Amino acid sequence: MTFSNDASFVVPVVAMMLNSREAAVNYMAPLGLAHQMAGRGHYGPGPWQAGGARADWTPPYYARADSLGLGFDRTARGSNAMDQYHPPLNKLFADRATVGDTLLLWFHRVGWKEKLPSGRTLWEELVRHYNMGVDTVKANLRNWNTLEGKIDAERFRETQANLEKEVAEARWWRDASLLYWQTFSKLPIPAGYEQPAHPLQFYQQLRCPTDLIHSACPEVGAQPTVGGGGL
Repeated sequence: MTFSNDASFVVPVVAMMLNSREAAVNYMAPLGLAHQMAGRGHYGPGPWQAGGARADWTPPYYARADSLGLGFDRTARGSNAMDQYHPPLNKLFADRATVGDTLLLWFHRVGWKEKLPSGRTLWEELVRHYNMGVDTVKANLRNWNTLEGKIDAERFRETQANLEKEVAEARWWRDASLLYWQTFSKLPIPAGYEQPAHPLQFYQQLRCPTDLIHSACPEVGAQPTVGGGGL
């Protein structure tokens, strides 16, 4: 590796690299719930952002959230976008038993209290996945901190700062997203999970340009910059 060839450094860092994609998917787009970022710069969560030039450029278009459930029905009962795929993929994606959790809400609409193959409801599984994403990046930061002294101090501190930033942003995504979905599901975040630090309105008014993320985001403890249009 560029940093070091010492196995005691390489092994944990490779593990972090391999889990990083799934961690981001969990705290940003769990269960196939895609395109939920804020419109301004596509930075940070903004599942509530509607309007604009085209509906299909907005998060609500893809989520289709209401009091009954969540997800975009692309089967023959819905948009029939499934028909664009050749067999056997179209049949795999069209069947709730074979589509898998990673694409579930991209292809199917699911009730909040509907049981998934895991035995958990959709709401319970959403909460679980958002928290798995946060827990993974927290673990990556803890693991990185054990590697101090194995590489030069400058690169160690720089990477540490980036991982600390990801932890803050993962919590931001989780808290803002779950509070928004909760306005439709009307279900509590189960006991045992960290509760959001602020009410939904706080996150809807938060502006977080990339160069101000540490000073503006709630996880750092500063007050947000409030604007009329959200992020």
